[in-house]
Amino acid sequence: MAAVDLTAHPGHLARRLQQAHYLLWTTMVSEEITSPQFAVLNALVAEPGLDQRTVGERVGLDRSTIAEVISRLGRRGLLDKVRDPGDGRRFLLRLTEDGVRTHRRLTLRTARMNEVFLAPLSADERRVFFDLLRRVSDAAEGLRNPTAPHAAAEEDREAVPGAAPAPGGA
Repeated sequence: MAAVDLTAHPGHLARRLQQAHYLLWTTMVSEEITSPQFAVLNALVAEPGLDQRTVGERVGLDRSTIAEVISRLGRRGLLDKVRDPGDGRRFLLRLTEDGVRTHRRLTLRTARMNEVFLAPLSADERRVFFDLLRRVSDAAEGLRNPTAPHAAAEEDREAVPGAAPAPGGA
């Protein structure tokens, strides 16, 4: 069996892209606040008073991950949980003053980091790149549903190594 061309594997490329993002994030933005933590801060700047579940949906984090991110941000004093007056079982999230300042500081740094990250692309290529990333990311959200049908049966089909699936399915 011949080796597979990993440059035609989206997961391989996504991992390499994530590694580059992580390196830039930790060197240009923050070693203390992670990108998912920043996404939570950003969601709460945009919509103060969201509950934990809704914040997780807004930023694309699963239930256990969002719980851990919220906990860490709370321990750092960047957000507070306030009991929902309309539903005593639910907590609403609000940034503290330190959380607002941290978001403001990191927003400036993320803008610079994004310029470095996207430097190889022209303005038109950036628009296409973001459109494609959003489309794939949005479609992938459906994969989180464990009852959704997936292509396990595709494993049995012969495929050309490294080839992308045909548009519209098999």
